Amino acid sequence: MSLDAHLVVRRGQFTVDVELSVPDGAVLGMLGPNGAGKTTALRALAGLEPLTDGHIVLDGVDVTATPPEERDVGVVFQDYLLFPHLTALDNVAYGLRARGVRKAAARADAAGWLDQVGLTDHAGHRPRQLSGGQAQRVALARALVARPRLLLLDEPLAALDAGTRLVLRTDLRRHLVSYGGPAVVVTHDAVEAMVLTDSLVVLEGGRIAQSGPPAEVARHPRTEYVARLLGLNFYRGAAHGDRVELKGGGELVLAEHASGEVHVAVRPSAVALHRDRPDHSSPRNVWAGRIAGVEAVGDRVRVAVTGPPDLLADVTTDAVADLELATGAEIWVSVKATEVTVYPV
Repeated sequence: MSLDAHLVVRRGQFTVDVELSVPDGAVLGMLGPNGAGKTTALRALAGLEPLTDGHIVLDGVDVTATPPEERDVGVVFQDYLLFPHLTALDNVAYGLRARGVRKAAARADAAGWLDQVGLTDHAGHRPRQLSGGQAQRVALARALVARPRLLLLDEPLAALDAGTRLVLRTDLRRHLVSYGGPAVVVTHDAVEAMVLTDSLVVLEGGRIAQSGPPAEVARHPRTEYVARLLGLNFYRGAAHGDRVELKGGGELVLAEHASGEVHVAVRPSAVALHRDRPDHSSPRNVWAGRIAGVEAVGDRVRVAVTGPPDLLADVTTDAVADLELATGAEIWVSVKATEVTVYPV
């Protein structure tokens, strides 16, 4: 592995304790709620946060005690931290100049990187003259120009509006792959994590709560945080044959047999709502509930229903009107057994 790290950072009562391994050419995503320890772990990799214990090895070289400026690590911070008085070209060239590269050579190399990120025409612009997306690409070029052994990105698209993020995700993924070394991306955005990374670690409370390929994490969330982030209904229970007794109350019928402690996930789009109890030919999971809230989410409407079990349902705006869905109204819920995903704890 090009990056092999065990990061232990203690801050009062809070401890970050994570192990990371990233090969050359791979992008690792660190996903988690605020306060989970993501940025602390990233700063530790950069040498900006001292380790209480553990190690950081890059390309077989232990850099645990190496000062930040000697680690050969490129960092793209959330707010980019471009020098306001320098042009885009000189911002990119700054790292090389700090290493003693002559001005002409540094600027020539920087110009090449600006061309790679599509900003040749903006080389003479200062940060205040750049859009958020352009500033992000300048920061990325500045991190890559020195050809670092490790690339770190802290919420690289968080400062951008939704439309710009959508455009830049694919572009950023291309640059990360072409970089060739190991990269670590901190994010709290599930879509960003799925698009940008090859593997994920989910941090909660300073520890890794789940890890694996993005698709596997999405299919089989193991914490409520991940399930909520992905917009799934998530339960834990005891399976007996084709039924699961849920810990929060209620029961779900499965399309397959299972046994023991299990996680259960149901997509909100798989939930149907009815004013009256469905007939016996309807799905096998049917129960009465009460509407706790109604909220527009994109072109759909998300309805929170108390059970047991409680759940979220995604319906159309027409369904809201036809079913007269309003907070406090009684409703019937149905879910097909084939729409219930079950997997071991």
